[in-house]
Amino acid sequence: MNARSTQPQNLLIGRDESWMQFNRRVLEEAQDASNPLLERVKFLAITASNLDEFVEIRVAGLLQRIEDGYTDVGPEGRTPQQTLDALTEDMHSFMIEQYGCWNQQLLPALSAAGVRVLSWNEMAPEAQAAATSFYQREVDPLLTPITIDPAHPFPRVLNKALCIALLLRRKRKGNLGPVLGVVTVPRALPRLVPVPSSEGTHDFIFLHDLIEKHAAGMYRGYEILSKAAFRVTRNSNLYFQEEEARSLLETVRSELHNRRKGDAVRLEIEQRADSEIIDRLRINFELDESQVYRTDGPVNLSRLMNLYSDSHRPDLKFAPFVPHELRLNRKSTDLFDELRHRDILLHHPYDSYDAVVGYIEAAAADPNVMSIKQTLYRTSSDSPMFSALVDAAQSKEVTVVVELMARFDEASNIRWARDLEDAGVQVFHGIVGLKTHCKLALLVRRDPDGEIRRYAHLGTGNYNPNTARFYTDISLLTSDPAITAGAHSVFNYLTAHSESDDYAPLLVAPLTLAESFIRLIARETEHAKAGKPARIIAKMNSLLEQSVIEALYAASQAGVEVDLIVRGICALRPGLKGVSENIRVRSVIGRFLEHSRIYFFSNGGAEEFYCGSADWMPRNLFERCEVVFPVKDPALCARLRNEILAAYLADTVKTRMLTGDGSYIRARDTEVGKSMPAFSSQDFFMQVAEGKASANDIPKLPEHEHPKPKASTVAKKTASRRKVAAD
Repeated sequence: MNARSTQPQNLLIGRDESWMQFNRRVLEEAQDASNPLLERVKFLAITASNLDEFVEIRVAGLLQRIEDGYTDVGPEGRTPQQTLDALTEDMHSFMIEQYGCWNQQLLPALSAAGVRVLSWNEMAPEAQAAATSFYQREVDPLLTPITIDPAHPFPRVLNKALCIALLLRRKRKGNLGPVLGVVTVPRALPRLVPVPSSEGTHDFIFLHDLIEKHAAGMYRGYEILSKAAFRVTRNSNLYFQEEEARSLLETVRSELHNRRKGDAVRLEIEQRADSEIIDRLRINFELDESQVYRTDGPVNLSRLMNLYSDSHRPDLKFAPFVPHELRLNRKSTDLFDELRHRDILLHHPYDSYDAVVGYIEAAAADPNVMSIKQTLYRTSSDSPMFSALVDAAQSKEVTVVVELMARFDEASNIRWARDLEDAGVQVFHGIVGLKTHCKLALLVRRDPDGEIRRYAHLGTGNYNPNTARFYTDISLLTSDPAITAGAHSVFNYLTAHSESDDYAPLLVAPLTLAESFIRLIARETEHAKAGKPARIIAKMNSLLEQSVIEALYAASQAGVEVDLIVRGICALRPGLKGVSENIRVRSVIGRFLEHSRIYFFSNGGAEEFYCGSADWMPRNLFERCEVVFPVKDPALCARLRNEILAAYLADTVKTRMLTGDGSYIRARDTEVGKSMPAFSSQDFFMQVAEGKASANDIPKLPEHEHPKPKASTVAKKTASRRKVAAD
């Protein structure tokens, strides 16, 4: 359904505004004292990493559109310049909150817990000696100090590389005034250097502090007037057109966009930096003052992730969790025998991902398996799944569809795609112009009864055992003839661009998925009008597609109860009188990254469940190959409805509710939340995996109650942030 309809501007929340709200929810986890201390540090690092990608993709894209002369008003009612102005104010305010969290909360708490990040002058003599030895042995050989003068132009500063700027003056007479020196901090070294402690504490010094302390040795003959760490974020916007381009003109202009790739978008620099250093850097990188972000602490908070990984303090981290292992029926001879009798639904990471790896490994080792076909979006060459595919290629037909353009993973994907080809795997790269984002693994096997059958794994997450430990996803293992036949047709589409008239029961983008979702929502609308049971529960990462939002608004107006569980961006405004009064939007941010997509439709009592790789985003519905699959087994449907979705809807600990003005408040602060016990869905799922809880332990949610946040609370919060930014 490629048509776009125009929404009244006040009915949609701006995409970028919504994303900033998402990152604030992550920051709230860093500020939340109920989380283990080092986990809070990790959340803070994630907010910085998130913001980096946002700046180099979304903010860079806005700058491109402004430079290209766009003045059109977007669906949220703003021009690109107005959006950029609002985002700039929001990002400056957000950065102040980040460093407030670090300086006022985390740093003192870490020190009190015996994890100390020290300056040079705070270290004991023996620690200084050890740090100096490390510098001379490991750091100094990697440094290349540069002085900017007519013979030495400004160096090409790499994207997001931490650097040190020094204002220098020659000691000899007749100097021509201060010059600028630049040293790049080596990326190959840890950003936090551990140093010995006689007090039993875990002590660190920032690498750039160590380099600054020894900078005089690199600039002999100069007096160092001042110095400061800085970092430049550049335009990495290769994908903006993926969601924005909808015409030939846009495609042509994308060539102009590429000319801007690599230009500086943001300068981060320590707050204490001399104004002359800031001015010289800003002018060199051709940035406006609004693009300079002064940090009240270490530049690049994402590197605090090293503090999490290098601090061996399990008492300051989440307790280890052991996922539930798949157990086959005692009568089953192997996994394939099991799948001939029943489908298997896995809820990762609570159900171990080893079952999915085992499915591929069993297929590779089984002489009765004749062929394996699999899509790969993100993985790693050290994955056991990768090794299994290489081994399988020695004795059977193995076909892999690799997405080379997975954002920021292009180089690694190309490398392991070549390794697969070298091993004899048939490697395809999908359809030109479409990302291959679906998660499918299909095999053909001659079973003991002589029959040739297909078996399939369909999932919502990448085939990556590493990320599967902290991403929540759904896997379906099945031998259902209709589903496996649909998967076979999808592979024909990917390898031969052979379009089928019907992929049923699978919903496939960009061919049938969008119109199918619109139809399913419209069907609920008709059921509501007819007085039949009508309800939608949809869990996804992001919701942006306008045609879907319009269909949901129409459903709400017809009386359909709609519960949306949207982790990130959500352009829909819930609770608007006469428009979306029957829609509630939740976001769950917790220990695990919510990544599963689950769609439930009441269908007049004949309930239907779907899971898959697609969000309700333009890129998923129109610009990618996606697969959404039905879950048919009544027992599995009951688990999705009564255990998984019910737990998310009852969460009052890690859930925030979206309000009509685009802000979020904690579920426990709503009228409904105040009446319910504290309940964390992720904690519950871990307890289920450990056999300590069941669906009976989920608190009962009052049916179809609306959260009623106090408008004054939201207004005060917004006003406070604006005041902080202004100050």
